[in-house]
Amino acid sequence: MKLEYNISEIVPYINWIYFFHAWNMDGKSKEDKSCLQVDAERLLESWEGEYHTHALFKILPANSEGDDLILDGVRIPMLRQQQVLKNGEPNLCLADYVRPLSQGKQDQVGIFCTTVDRGLQIGNDNDAYKKMMYQTLCDRLAEGTAEKMHEDVRRVYWGYAPDEHITMRQTHNEEYIGIRPAVGYPSLPDISINFILDKLLEMKKIGIRLTEIGMMTPHASVSGFMFSHPKAKYFDLGKIGEDQLIDYAHRRGLPVEYVRRFLQSNLLKH
Repeated sequence: MKLEYNISEIVPYINWIYFFHAWNMDGKSKEDKSCLQVDAERLLESWEGEYHTHALFKILPANSEGDDLILDGVRIPMLRQQQVLKNGEPNLCLADYVRPLSQGKQDQVGIFCTTVDRGLQIGNDNDAYKKMMYQTLCDRLAEGTAEKMHEDVRRVYWGYAPDEHITMRQTHNEEYIGIRPAVGYPSLPDISINFILDKLLEMKKIGIRLTEIGMMTPHASVSGFMFSHPKAKYFDLGKIGEDQLIDYAHRRGLPVEYVRRFLQSNLLKH
């Protein structure tokens, strides 16, 4: 399903903490932050009616098999935490949150991508401040659109949490049921997964193109999965060993050295 949002619909979902962080405003005074936010909100108001944000998602029949997701017949290998965790906690994998194929009962998993109008990516190359403002607001709008879309999916389109009533603070604190891990984030560091998502979603429907290494353009775009399991939680994959890299590459059907490029920062050093 394809969704289009007005800028004003997404503004309440913007997490300003990350906006200020992008501007290196950590530790700055409230007054400095307030002045910057006023400028940002003024620019956002000027975009209303002229520009929009976009979301594309599907809720697909799903099962897991080992550390693989199987979405509508398409196998998507996942990675599992490998380092010893404190207090004997289990090593997590996103496939853990989906009903195993061996149970003979189908589950569901969502996939998505969000972005902003391509015209918003231009900004003013001759004005460093305005260019930075455009870039940081576009990033926040893409993330805010993912937040808004996920809320709509939980409450309406998938409808596994129809009676959910949480505040925006709770939303930003991720106190909703289920999770929405994004590609390139701690539990999904391999951005080449975007090639699989693109085949399932056809990202071009909302103007997203992939580079040769799976990066999305416009840069202000988000993609990922949606899991409804009530015990699902966000986690950091952390470091993995050569053994899992080789196994993962085999499951992806790709050369080990090709996959290594995407997971370099997650590999244990020898």
